[in-house]
Amino acid sequence: AGASFVTVTMENPCPGKEFPFGVTYNWDSHAVNCHMFTDLLMKLPMLDQSVSALVNDLYDRGLDKKVMLIVTGEFGRTPRVNSTIGSQTKVMQPGRDHWPQAMSILVSGGGLKTGVVVGSTNKLAEHPKDRPLEPNDLWATMFRHLGIDTDHAFPDHQGRPMPILATGTPISELL
Repeated sequence: AGASFVTVTMENPCPGKEFPFGVTYNWDSHAVNCHMFTDLLMKLPMLDQSVSALVNDLYDRGLDKKVMLIVTGEFGRTPRVNSTIGSQTKVMQPGRDHWPQAMSILVSGGGLKTGVVVGSTNKLAEHPKDRPLEPNDLWATMFRHLGIDTDHAFPDHQGRPMPILATGTPISELL
């Protein structure tokens, strides 16, 4: 209670529950690790239920201005499904590899506008088509909500100023 910043990682959504064969305990859905569709059939309903319940609870309690929820991974996944032999199953199975060129992020609360979609990709979901954003734009949006001055700098070990955020601006469409 009272924490300004909390990180929750959905690494193992079912502690103590045995996972079906070909399913991973995390989101590392490379074809070599798991059968992507079996994996997501188990995980996506849990993610949907938990995030939806949290968003509804925050709005029901009037905390939607105070709390900003960000649901993200560290990068996107390849726009096309690829297949390879699974390390567990030893058969060809579908998966997706790393794809830093484009990804989706969910932001809710924080007094931000609701129902807004910012940016889009080309028709193959490979690259941003319009309004490309950088990770620091998301950081700038979050720092603005937390009241952190992004122009502030701390001295490094040699006394040089190191800015909290060297680049990035709050995502104007959300403000």
